[in-house]
Amino acid sequence: MSQNLVHKILADHLVSGELVQGEEIEIKIDQTLMHDGTGQMATLQFEAIGLDRVKTDLSVTYTDHNTLQVAFMNMDDHHFLASSGRKFGIHYSKAGNGICHQVHLERFSKPGNVLLGADSHTTTSGGVGMLAIGAGGLNIAAAMAGLPFTMVVPKVVKVELKGCLPVWSSAKDLALEILRNYDVSGGRGRILEFVGEGVSTLSATERATITNMSLESGAMTSIFPSDGLTKRYFKAQKREKDWLELSADPDAEYDEEIVIHLSKIEPMAAKPHSPGNVALVSDLSDINVHQVAIGSCTNSSLQDMIKVASILKGHRVPSEMSLVIAPGSRQVLKALTECGALADMIAAGARIAESTCGFCVGVGQAPRSEGVSVRTSNRNFPGRSGTKDAQVYLVSPETAAATALSGKLTDPRTLGEPASITLPEVFPVDDSMVIQPAPQGEAVEIIRGPNIAPLPEFEPMQDVLEGPALLCLGDGVSTDDILPSGAEVFSLRANIPAISKYVFRPVDPDFHDRAKAAQTSFIIGGENFGQGSSREHAVLAPRYLGVRAVMAKSFARIFKSNLVNFGILPLEIEGDTDHIHIKQDHRIKIEGIHQALNQGSDITVHNLNTGKSFDCKIDLSSKLREILLEGGLLASIRNKI
Repeated sequence: MSQNLVHKILADHLVSGELVQGEEIEIKIDQTLMHDGTGQMATLQFEAIGLDRVKTDLSVTYTDHNTLQVAFMNMDDHHFLASSGRKFGIHYSKAGNGICHQVHLERFSKPGNVLLGADSHTTTSGGVGMLAIGAGGLNIAAAMAGLPFTMVVPKVVKVELKGCLPVWSSAKDLALEILRNYDVSGGRGRILEFVGEGVSTLSATERATITNMSLESGAMTSIFPSDGLTKRYFKAQKREKDWLELSADPDAEYDEEIVIHLSKIEPMAAKPHSPGNVALVSDLSDINVHQVAIGSCTNSSLQDMIKVASILKGHRVPSEMSLVIAPGSRQVLKALTECGALADMIAAGARIAESTCGFCVGVGQAPRSEGVSVRTSNRNFPGRSGTKDAQVYLVSPETAAATALSGKLTDPRTLGEPASITLPEVFPVDDSMVIQPAPQGEAVEIIRGPNIAPLPEFEPMQDVLEGPALLCLGDGVSTDDILPSGAEVFSLRANIPAISKYVFRPVDPDFHDRAKAAQTSFIIGGENFGQGSSREHAVLAPRYLGVRAVMAKSFARIFKSNLVNFGILPLEIEGDTDHIHIKQDHRIKIEGIHQALNQGSDITVHNLNTGKSFDCKIDLSSKLREILLEGGLLASIRNKI
């Protein structure tokens, strides 16, 4: 039977269930990925499961999010992650080695493998033919314990690429075109599979840019075939042995199909404050720009960086412009040094930042008050940059470089003919900053500083819950709204009692105290609740504060999974939320929870202030409802192991 590429990989990893769209299946995980924003909890959770060694083919922890050592907490985390990695069999990429997705693409990706990562942009490795899926940290802990990953078979969308990109249009512009059509939730329940003649015109890292950014559509992941261009990339990485040719069958079937003519792609920008708020750069005129930031896991490859250097060469940014450039990995930084491109960047007035996530997650390089910042990263939610009133635009490296030189948001096509660039046949490979695990059986002490707090434990689901609706929110609530980014908050990722003080701070500075006083509470929301980062802390910290149910019209995939993982009811409101008549601090009562979960029935929510009731749907499989009853995934795993 003919198969698309997604189904080929799923079939090869199928543990249980039927490969039918909408059905729940379990799949084997080959590799896991986590970083110093998610790895602390995932490691503590793995340790709590009670195994001595990971059971995956490869597990890697990267230090890339939290490298601005504002106090002892960051280094506490790093030493904890490094030492626990040596003990449990997890490779550890040191600070300065690079951004997790860029380094994993370079050094560890494998076509045909399944990668599960505690970061939503794990999808980057789909650019070389991996099925790469973002998930919560507890799912990664379970995968490291050798347990299969549970998922609902998504729709597979055939994205046929025709022709080739025009001069000055880039892979980032193609990704923004996808977002212009899908917005930030249109891809939910889907995997995008790229096919067609246009695929052969895109390099491996250009494909990775597309799979990284198309995640913002709400898609589970996206994937390209592994072909001769993929082989060339692996050969340049001295990893040709890891390459495997892989593609869909010629007559493969898909659930949906779209066609994109690459020749029609123009330079684009996502306007404030959403990756889906996309417009043509040519339609955005007279926008004065104060800062340009080039890098992030979306656009920090050597190809991107050399393009930027070629635009900047021989020019100087205006005196009032702040230009920061962060190469994606130590390998990229070394190659830029060797070819002279780094000198061109510096001569143009660029500040060269460490090879980390940095500005993308609000760790350094915050714009000025009311500043306009043009960035090559993947998200521009309010306040994510570190400045609440900043206006952040997302663009390609070419548009960013052109903008840095002019001081205004600039269409790069105004620069004339681009300079031709050449990439080395072999990249400067150096894995010395990846610390290998200790041999199995060797005694390793896990280093736990005072910032490594004990893992919170939660009771099983109660049959009756009663408490106030602490917040009533609208559509598009992101994980940044729930738990902010930034150096201060990142330094507390291993300390749930401390980080819980920041829950919903951008929305309600008093939320922590009100939640602690309530003991049991609820949150009300609209469409696509929990969009954005995979950070399970945006669920774990509210659960620690007593949030027991979130009622919304719809949920982002990873956030909904995290709610189940930590024993919070994800209740879906049908119809317009106006009919539920709930206002902030109204007292809510939910009863008969056990019966509803056991039977898969709707659940009735009572508003004790108004005396009115309404039904919510629990759209979960029987297995996930059982996990909720047990109090979350960790409790469920412990009960089984």
